[in-house]
Amino acid sequence: MMRAAQSVRRLAGALLTASATVAAVCLGAAPAQAATAGVYVALGDSMASGPLIMDPTGNLACGRSTHNYAHTLQERYGFSTFRDVTCSGADTADMTSPQHLSLLGQDMGYAPAQFDALSADTTLVTLTIGGNDIGLVGIAQECMTLNPFATPCKGEFEAEVAAKTEALGPKLASVLDGIHARSPQARVLVTGYGEYIRKGGCFPLQPVLPKDSDFLQASVDAMNAKISSTSAAHGATYVDVRTPSAGHDACQAPEKKWVEGYVPTDLAAPLHPNRRGEEAYAGIIAAKL
Repeated sequence: MMRAAQSVRRLAGALLTASATVAAVCLGAAPAQAATAGVYVALGDSMASGPLIMDPTGNLACGRSTHNYAHTLQERYGFSTFRDVTCSGADTADMTSPQHLSLLGQDMGYAPAQFDALSADTTLVTLTIGGNDIGLVGIAQECMTLNPFATPCKGEFEAEVAAKTEALGPKLASVLDGIHARSPQARVLVTGYGEYIRKGGCFPLQPVLPKDSDFLQASVDAMNAKISSTSAAHGATYVDVRTPSAGHDACQAPEKKWVEGYVPTDLAAPLHPNRRGEEAYAGIIAAKL
């Protein structure tokens, strides 16, 4: 059982960092439905960047796809200026400081501070951030097991997640204040994170015990609540993707799910949205515009 769990963990880790080996394919983008004046800047982490979803763009270590939700919104609205600086692994500190990048153990340099993309004439900002501040993907990987008699991981990580979730509030507040200071005309939309695994999980399809499945999703939900309340207090609009994503979690059939599980069945990183999810998130965000 231990060897099987380690194999699954190695496979998930390899898939998560395999964007350097994925070749780009030529998929023609549909023209924007209507041109929209204004400057759109997309900020955030891998939930927004879309790692391993075709086609990659920019530094491969950022895992940024031309089919993430930001590019899908740009295709829909055709903003006169569009800057997508989302990057896998980003946390709140990477908004104002360069982010060190690596891929498959190789140094990939630095991504500029994401705030460098902001300007005084920016009219729209989307932001997805917080998951890496809390470290939820890493914790989810630590909770993997194929042993139905294993000790649940909840007890090991519950206090840590609660403390980091509480600490996220001031960090996100500083990020939002910084956006307003640099781009005072911008409307700021802050997304939460979706439903990753249904109540009770689906062990062993997703190798997490039922109790830990509920703990992990409850941790996402607590993070969403913190993001929502902080956004409201700092002049931003919260976009709930959790509610509409119910029934599209990693336990579902490949054609139905918006997020991949530990072993993806689509071109997307483990424990991240697939192309279907990114398109769905774009539609949910668009409803706020």
